[in-house]
Amino acid sequence: MSFLAPLFLVGALAVAAPIIFHLIRRTSREKVTFSSLMFLQSTPPRVTRSSKVENIFLLLLRCLVLALLALGFARPFIQKPVAADNAAGQGQRIVVLLDASASMRRDGLWADAKSKAEQAIRRSTPADSVAVYLFDRTARPLMSFEQWSATPSSDRINVAVERLSSAQPGWSGTHIGHGLLAAVDALEDTSGKGQEKVAGPRRIVIVSDLQEGAKLDGLQGFDWPRGIEVSIETVKTKRPTNAGVQVLLDQDDTPKSAGENEIKIRVANASDAKREQFQIGWSRAGEKSFSGTPVDAYVPPGQSRVLTAPKPTAGLPAEILRLTGDEEDFDNTVHLVPPKAEQIKVVYVGNDDPRDAQQSLYYLKRAFPETRRQNVQVIARTANAALPPEDLLTAPLLVVGDVLAPEAVKSVREFLDAGKTVLFAMKSIATAKTLADIAGLGTVSAQESEGGGNYALLGQLDFEHPLFAPFADPRFSDFTKIHFWKHRQLDSTQFKGARVIARFDKGDPALLQVPAGKGTLLVLTSGWNPSDSQLALSSKFVPLLYSLLDLSGGVKAQLAQYTVGDPVSLAATNAGQTFTIRKPDGSETKVAAPARFTETEVPGIYTITSGSSTQRFAVNLDPSESRTAPLTMEELERLRLPLQTTETKLSKVDEKKTSRLQATELEQHQKMWRWLLVAALLVLVAETWLAGWLTRRNQVAA
Repeated sequence: MSFLAPLFLVGALAVAAPIIFHLIRRTSREKVTFSSLMFLQSTPPRVTRSSKVENIFLLLLRCLVLALLALGFARPFIQKPVAADNAAGQGQRIVVLLDASASMRRDGLWADAKSKAEQAIRRSTPADSVAVYLFDRTARPLMSFEQWSATPSSDRINVAVERLSSAQPGWSGTHIGHGLLAAVDALEDTSGKGQEKVAGPRRIVIVSDLQEGAKLDGLQGFDWPRGIEVSIETVKTKRPTNAGVQVLLDQDDTPKSAGENEIKIRVANASDAKREQFQIGWSRAGEKSFSGTPVDAYVPPGQSRVLTAPKPTAGLPAEILRLTGDEEDFDNTVHLVPPKAEQIKVVYVGNDDPRDAQQSLYYLKRAFPETRRQNVQVIARTANAALPPEDLLTAPLLVVGDVLAPEAVKSVREFLDAGKTVLFAMKSIATAKTLADIAGLGTVSAQESEGGGNYALLGQLDFEHPLFAPFADPRFSDFTKIHFWKHRQLDSTQFKGARVIARFDKGDPALLQVPAGKGTLLVLTSGWNPSDSQLALSSKFVPLLYSLLDLSGGVKAQLAQYTVGDPVSLAATNAGQTFTIRKPDGSETKVAAPARFTETEVPGIYTITSGSSTQRFAVNLDPSESRTAPLTMEELERLRLPLQTTETKLSKVDEKKTSRLQATELEQHQKMWRWLLVAALLVLVAETWLAGWLTRRNQVAA
């Protein structure tokens, strides 16, 4: 038996009072009557001590009343074992989420995290189902529910712990949102073998450093299923100081300035850091010492500074930048491959003078400014001769703006047969014969439409076509300000499989897509020279040409800087070829284009080789991993996570509160104090009756 208010038991000491009163007499037992005593001085009677206790039963009743009252006020209850979370035969479904991001590489964190995850696994009962997941920017199972069910019950915990012991942290960023959502999917999925739906509790145990750089995307407004609870086991490092370095790259589409060679870097210091003085410099692969003179960086805790990297030593490639003065070095190295402008060749076939502002070539040459991302060169070829083989191999786009000789027509058809794109601009009716030869038709009828001083407008455009898709937004879809003074009227039915991409306001085709061989032939029924239209002078001309260049495959993916885990697209590099990719650890893998290389798991410099062509790109740590200060619990509560404090995290005060609540609930359910008070009243009635009876008996006896 237990008591909710045990201090009231001290009141049971009051039973000593009846015993004392029974042992002490203050008056004589018998009275003797005398004659007049008026002349005698009265004296108080002497207190005598009885040699034995009289009326023992009356004494016991009085003591029992006091004892029952003390017990009643102490609120006794019978202690019962607390029912387990899972009923008999009904187990829990538990997902243990272990953070394996780059920030877990800090001193001592991974060993501590694996120990806490192992404890969570070992606390499971034979009736429970347990799954173990690693998560960083994605979640992946170490042991799924199906694998747990397929393992003999006596070996499940040992198998899960063995798999856990072999796990290692990676280099990716922390995405708690993806990990939690994957755990919820695993708890909700009952399609696999042994995954019958259970009615018992479902719990997610997160073991993580909960650093503030962790991403929580996907949790805002998420509707958590009922019955799922989230427990958090945090691990902390003994060395809070951490700073990280990041290279800041310029935008790819900004103009390139002459003599531009400075590299900007950002150094961020954690808010709980104890250091603020650092050094940054270049070094060789495999070395931690600087090669050359470093620069000093003063960064107070919780702040970041943008600095200019030091100039590398002559003869040393500027590829590895290191930061020193930090206690944690997992994020103190940055790999850099300076981006090289992609060399893109556009061939113009015609007899235009590039210096004549009244001709098309003049505007085409000036439409592609040199940027950090690409350098487009417009090469002019005469219309009277075949194209050089080099142009057929390297140029992704060919523009025809004049009547071509048979040799040139043959080169254009070879260009189309190679699966490439040709833009044919009809500046006159005379070019119809060349168009027919390129399209493989006998003749193509066309006539001039000047409109008698009027102009035509683009009245209908197909924004679902890739060429005009970038203009689909209503802010950019207005082409009505471009006046076309002249255009050639073509019947699109002359071309088999032709698709009209744009029409003039009177219904005449303005731009057609005609299949030709394996390639694409685009026919513009007007020119962009000033005598034909205002197209070259409009704001739509340059974006339209870049869209055409992109459609032709001329704009390749920029291989320069990536974050760990980012996929690298190889589709635009050289379709149909096999690439050999050498990783920073020296291992190699082969990928066939078009495809994406997804094994960017380690920071460093990767090399892509295809034939005699070699490209390099750098993979670095996610900058958010350097923000290692603890994430506040208020942030998680704001997302309305169904948080539950785990047993290992309960403080002594919390345990006392929990025990007190359980005791109060039991006492209120049993209410034994009522029966004790009733018993005390009954005993008091019996004591009163007995005392009266004894008094009356003594009077009669006297």
